[in-house]
Amino acid sequence: MNRLILLIVVIAMLLPIALIAQKASPADAIQGVWFNAEKTSKIEIYKTKAGDFAGHIVWLKELNDENNNPKTDPLNPDPKLRSRARMGMVVLVSLDYKSPGKWDDGKIYDPMSGKTYSCKATLKNNNTLELRGFIGVPALGKTAVWERTTK
Repeated sequence: MNRLILLIVVIAMLLPIALIAQKASPADAIQGVWFNAEKTSKIEIYKTKAGDFAGHIVWLKELNDENNNPKTDPLNPDPKLRSRARMGMVVLVSLDYKSPGKWDDGKIYDPMSGKTYSCKATLKNNNTLELRGFIGVPALGKTAVWERTTK
């Protein structure tokens, strides 16, 4: 009887560890909060219900504009979106995991220019993410280095 109780206790202690280890996937390594290259915003990258990855703004160095109003998206090509708040804005969508440390086929929006680019990402190490935005072919794009941070 004592052995059975001991076995149940051991299983109960090890089960959460096994479940956590099971959930960890190389695809999920991109998840977290990242400083943009200029360190003017933080973007949280998360897994969507569809299984790809997206990112939204969770922090801005300058939350308000010169009139002390929340920053918006005045350069957006869609006039209906120009008054939306920059805080919380989704700026990264449809980034698909391809292989360890590599994601591709995404789109990234730059609120500073109002332009959307194709995007791929490479995780250089646990705290460094290279995002390449481009139109057409990656060779004609620009790479930005993001640094992992906290909210």
